[in-house]
Amino acid sequence: MINIIETTKHVSLNSRLVSINREALSKFCHQILNDGIRVPPWARCCHFFDGGEKTAAYLLVLDSINFCFWAPTGKTLWEIDLKGLRLSGYYALAAALKKAMEDSIPITDPAFLSSVTEKELAGILGGVGELQLMYERAKILRETGERLKNLFHGKTAELISAAGGSSVKLVSILTSYFPSFKDEATHNGRKVFFYKRAQLLAADLHGSFKGMGLGHFGDIDQLTAFADYKLPQVLRHLGIIRYSSELEKMVDFGQLLAPGSVEEVEIRANTIVAIEQIKEVLLGLGRPIRSYEIDWMLWNMGQSSEFKKKPYHRTVSIYY
Repeated sequence: MINIIETTKHVSLNSRLVSINREALSKFCHQILNDGIRVPPWARCCHFFDGGEKTAAYLLVLDSINFCFWAPTGKTLWEIDLKGLRLSGYYALAAALKKAMEDSIPITDPAFLSSVTEKELAGILGGVGELQLMYERAKILRETGERLKNLFHGKTAELISAAGGSSVKLVSILTSYFPSFKDEATHNGRKVFFYKRAQLLAADLHGSFKGMGLGHFGDIDQLTAFADYKLPQVLRHLGIIRYSSELEKMVDFGQLLAPGSVEEVEIRANTIVAIEQIKEVLLGLGRPIRSYEIDWMLWNMGQSSEFKKKPYHRTVSIYY
């Protein structure tokens, strides 16, 4: 993922609205060691798993529409009920699609995907509240179905096999042939690569299959963090990333940041760079850990109320 690291590092070095505090970063690394903070286990209760190709296809569908779960101002957060437990965000999406699989709704069939409508998708996901970008989600699933049919004989396993056990190659395939995964921006005229959902699919396959079979990637350690809106919220709470007073006001008052804006790109780029720096410090302290594992650790921390005191930035985007 050298293009991601190089381009986001360039943004970080030239940022005027976001900065990384090395002292706070070092303090957090020692906290990880002292408190024994661990990488959270794969959440099997929310995910479908059959040990085979259906699971891989399920994860492709999941990560194709895994974005933008926050509710617009004045609207109610989208939630579903799972055996009396209220779920929102990513876990709600994972559980809703799992239920669809268990109810024999053919959400992994490319023929079904290529014709799915916004109304049908809303019925499959169910729940209460508003889930943004439903039109775009249905459109992406139709695109995913068509690309699978036309390029990989309708088989997600064939798509994964084409990567030859390389997470980097899988990300390249996804961003080359599935337009919705092409998560790129520009900063001061230079291209910046994030590829959040494409990298996440590789990590999800690895986590679900425990690094074996369809989840085996010899270069899984090459993945970077998955730049979203929850990670910078946690990093900001920890004092690791800091916003200029101008950006701080925009985020704290819920002002929308345009996709590809300087503000948004600097937040996401510095998130990736900060996690690379955390990885380097932890390695020096004798705790080797992968970037995506730090991502999962921080994301999991971000589910608790303590880390929600400072709001996340709001961008209406299909990329995260």
